[in-house]
Amino acid sequence: MQKIQIYDTTLRDGTQSEGFTLSGNDKVRVAQRLDDLGVAFIEGGWPGSNPKDVEFFERARDMQWKNALIAAFGSTCRVKGGPEDDANIKALLDSHTPVCTIFGKTWTLHVTDVLLTTLEDNLRIIEDSVAYLRSQGRRVIYDAEHFFDGYKADSVYALETLKAAIRGGAETVVLCDTNGGTLPWEVERIIRDLKPALNHPFGIHTHNDSECAVINSLIAVREGAIQAQGTINGVGERCGNANLISIMADLELKMGYCCLPDGNISKLTDLSHFVAEVANITPDEHLPFVGKSAFAHKGGVHVAAMRRSAQSYQHIAPEVVGNKMRVVVSDLSGRGNLLSKAEEHGVEVEGAEVVPVLNEIKELEARGFSFEAAEASVAMMLKRQEYGYKPPFELVDFFVNVEHRQGRGIFAEAMVKVRVQGEVLHTAAEGNGPVNALDQALRKALIGYYPQIANFHLSDYKVRILDSDHGTEAITRVLIDTRNSNSRWSTVGASTNIIEASWRALADSVEYGLMIAH
Repeated sequence: MQKIQIYDTTLRDGTQSEGFTLSGNDKVRVAQRLDDLGVAFIEGGWPGSNPKDVEFFERARDMQWKNALIAAFGSTCRVKGGPEDDANIKALLDSHTPVCTIFGKTWTLHVTDVLLTTLEDNLRIIEDSVAYLRSQGRRVIYDAEHFFDGYKADSVYALETLKAAIRGGAETVVLCDTNGGTLPWEVERIIRDLKPALNHPFGIHTHNDSECAVINSLIAVREGAIQAQGTINGVGERCGNANLISIMADLELKMGYCCLPDGNISKLTDLSHFVAEVANITPDEHLPFVGKSAFAHKGGVHVAAMRRSAQSYQHIAPEVVGNKMRVVVSDLSGRGNLLSKAEEHGVEVEGAEVVPVLNEIKELEARGFSFEAAEASVAMMLKRQEYGYKPPFELVDFFVNVEHRQGRGIFAEAMVKVRVQGEVLHTAAEGNGPVNALDQALRKALIGYYPQIANFHLSDYKVRILDSDHGTEAITRVLIDTRNSNSRWSTVGASTNIIEASWRALADSVEYGLMIAH
């Protein structure tokens, strides 16, 4: 299979994305994971532009890289001067990376109106900058900025800028869709026109302003590009760069190219989530291939078909990219959704036994419940249908009191009466709010019978008002996340009374935790 070089610019172009920031240490951690994945080049940043990039290149210099070459990024030298005394070129050399990637102007508009120079002098600084870096022992990749816009404006001059870089010694010239506005058929046409005159290895660098970055990259590879540049998860300025996750998966799984060491395509999901976690942003659950929802099935007809053949509604096996198939339960579900969910949680029920649960889910969702993110509540509804199942506790009564006391402020107290193994337990507890008081009272009642409750921790509590136009009579949905040392689970409740909604989610949470603790 033909080998395609993967050039990752998450650490440089990716950090130009609004809301995406990496510290110097973060950059090192991400680079190590990229190297472990097996990309060919890792662009570490723009030396001299900020202290974080300086720190990265200093640390990278002394590290051992198994697969990737580290690249420093910069521009051609200034118009009024040469590369020998240019601060930007010096910073590239001082980074001591084996590869230097520099960009230059392709579009006549940028040459005359941004650089404020002549077309001839722009060709000079491109060739001289590349040649000087080559003379200093660096491999050079040349990024032709705004190439496709420049080609459409003046194809002859755009080609001349590439030839200038080639004369200087660039090993690869990269065609950049910097504004992200070029459409796939334009990319195809331009590359086909260009190739006979170029006759040199070229790469592709696309942006996603027209939602075409990935397909433009794939077309370029199909037309002969040997290198694809982009970022993990498609982060980048404005609408982002080409998503390398999708590009690598498509190249290897759909197009028959090789871009990673054998078997490493299975690391894509972990890498995608790792980069989001390091940048402290929420992973996009709907990303192709690696998102949590990429292989999630919600419609009853789809799930019924999936239970007969996993290929019926999936374009690849999710395990190939390190992901997994999920079944989502909602008011759109059929019996297959619940049977799959029962199997997932080890609940033994037959097809007919899930019908009452299915009907209840549809009714509850009409009243404001949402079970998509509350799988533990679904599991308990199914478990209660299991023959011989006896709940660990039953609610008899609860009472919550919230008052203001002078010198103490707001005060919450809850009373809970539950039946456990035939005994009725009546306990009370204080809390910093009504839900916390309920939680403490329930724990106090049960811990003598179920000491494992001490390891249950409420890790998140979300409240959503569903029909806000009803004012204080609106339905409130409560979602509770609970965890122990091994697992994390979510439960839901909904009611016009926030305490009732919270109690239902809380009771499901404790019952599910006791079920999985056995």
